[in-house]
Amino acid sequence: MTGRRTVRTMCPMSCHPTLCGMLVEVEDGRVLSVGGDKDNPDSRGFLCVRGQAAGEIIGNPKRLLRPLIRARRSADGWREAGWDEALDLIAARMKAAGREAVGLWSGHGLFANNYGTRVGAHLLRRFANFFGCQWWSPTIICWGLGAFGIGLTGALEVNTKEDMGEHSRLIVLWGANLASQPNTGRYLSAARRRGAHVVTIDVRETETAGQSDEFIVLKPGTDAALALGLMHVIIGERRHDHDFVAKHTIGFEALADHVKAASPEWAAAITGIPAERIAALARRYADTRPAMILIGGSSMHKGANGWQGGRAIACLPALTGDLGVPGGGLGPRHGARTHGQDLNNDILALDRRPLGRYVPDQMSRITEALVDGRVRVLLLAGTDMMSSFAETGRVGEGLERSDLVVVHDLFMNDTARRFADVVLPSTSWLEEVGCKSTNTHLYLTEQALEPPGETRSLAWILRQLAPRLGLAADFYPWVDDDGPIDAVLDHPSTGHATVAALRAAGGIGALRISHVAHPDRRFDTPSGKVEFYSERALTLGLPPLPVFEPLPASSYPLAFRQGRTLTQFHGFYDHGRALPSLAAADPEPRLWIAQNDAAARGLADGARIRIFNERGEFEARALVTRRIPAGTVWMRDGWEGLNELTSGRPCIPDAAVGLFPFGAGQAAFDAMVEVEAV
Repeated sequence: MTGRRTVRTMCPMSCHPTLCGMLVEVEDGRVLSVGGDKDNPDSRGFLCVRGQAAGEIIGNPKRLLRPLIRARRSADGWREAGWDEALDLIAARMKAAGREAVGLWSGHGLFANNYGTRVGAHLLRRFANFFGCQWWSPTIICWGLGAFGIGLTGALEVNTKEDMGEHSRLIVLWGANLASQPNTGRYLSAARRRGAHVVTIDVRETETAGQSDEFIVLKPGTDAALALGLMHVIIGERRHDHDFVAKHTIGFEALADHVKAASPEWAAAITGIPAERIAALARRYADTRPAMILIGGSSMHKGANGWQGGRAIACLPALTGDLGVPGGGLGPRHGARTHGQDLNNDILALDRRPLGRYVPDQMSRITEALVDGRVRVLLLAGTDMMSSFAETGRVGEGLERSDLVVVHDLFMNDTARRFADVVLPSTSWLEEVGCKSTNTHLYLTEQALEPPGETRSLAWILRQLAPRLGLAADFYPWVDDDGPIDAVLDHPSTGHATVAALRAAGGIGALRISHVAHPDRRFDTPSGKVEFYSERALTLGLPPLPVFEPLPASSYPLAFRQGRTLTQFHGFYDHGRALPSLAAADPEPRLWIAQNDAAARGLADGARIRIFNERGEFEARALVTRRIPAGTVWMRDGWEGLNELTSGRPCIPDAAVGLFPFGAGQAAFDAMVEVEAV
């Protein structure tokens, strides 16, 4: 792989649902330039600051290049080791602990070149099924809990961004920030040029607010109350679609009776939004067809009641008959699928999983299993558990007691530095073949560079561990790394695509999908209808109707929230700190705090502050701003120690976390805090 050439690939930042195409110029193992791919039908040449920084991964002096082992968990305890020594140690500890005491967990770092197709996560889960150990879904730290609420109502499919740009007359960005899905912005602008009205609802003035006709700020954790207040007006003023409700929903009468008490005045007292604005939004939404709601993918669902917002919001397009129509329903959302989008999941080998005592896909239960010793060996792939999990003080207790913690990543991270016994160096997105999927297209990511040093892919590691653990020979039946990709893509949605076929087509393939969600008016419920009243929820011990339940009471006065920024996305690349341009753009944690709240505490902009509550404390700088209301504070996620503040309590029962194909067992993550000068 020598000589100067330009390689078509995809950005490794994985900002689903709008992944970006990338052209990389390489020569003799070096990256000369990184730019957007104008021929990519999703991004059309766009590449944000995160993508522009991707070239800094290659040749980075912080890059892990050889396996590391330490006998004691101290900064000076590391030594380089050979792969055989590292793998033999891992296999021996796994066998000594017993399969049920071994846990596998991956994060977005594993998806850098296979987001949407999930080839890496599928291989890891296949390995867990053959071996019979614990495996937990990476969606529990991201979009799973919000999707759980939406799924109870039944509207999991989404319309595409292209459909929104062409057909929507009203667009409500409810907790959805374009910093997380920047390619949606082009279609939002196109819709506005057509005359579409855009409303943003959030706890702070985000980047999206600047592209909106109307911005509504609400108190954290009150999304369900706002949705119920909207339903009160829509139903009470008979603005709902009577025909759609009669044919395609169940439980309307119960819902109508239920929301009689949820007046705009009731919702105003909870959300902080004036009652007249709530009523006006309800009338605009009901009377403007088609109307589309883009629900936030992750941050808005972090709270003990996090799933209830999605549950209630998803009822709105059913009331107005906006499901199954161009420009209506629910729009692009992190982790969501379009109608017809699917993959071949046979690679998971679910039938090979033995009976066992498995820890649920529930963040709080995983933490408990680490603390009480039921899980003693942990293999982490492309993830930083100490920044991704809630209540990390307890997580740290569990990791400290573990017999072995293994981290496979490109760079050191918080978990590796503090708790890992073995660190395995990973290949990057340019050093292995992969395939990504958006809601509309497949993209082949070709290998462009030889792996540096002794870096290895996860697939290679699993293949080496398999015989050491006595796994059946058919764990990895493929002759090369194209094989698992071909197996996953073998589905009508992809046209039974293969790596060879995608390569022959220039690396891009259109999916066989509908740009309109639920065009058949079949929904993701036992009844096949939208379920305002859910018997399924009732059997799980959850309210059968959409409800608002307040967050837990606290003596601390400020509601703490966290989320995405343009310079950071998820925990990989050591939360961006390993990449010089991103580290320079966002060098230290800053807490957004309202001017009144700062003045009451004697805090100036830029002041060193201490953020604390009953669980822990965290130091940062104050960012005093008008863009956040009094009583709410906000910070971008991922900073080391930040999640010592957040609650690790479960949000839904253990029996509910596996209701859908994705994991929904996110911890509460809510936190009330106080702030003072250092």
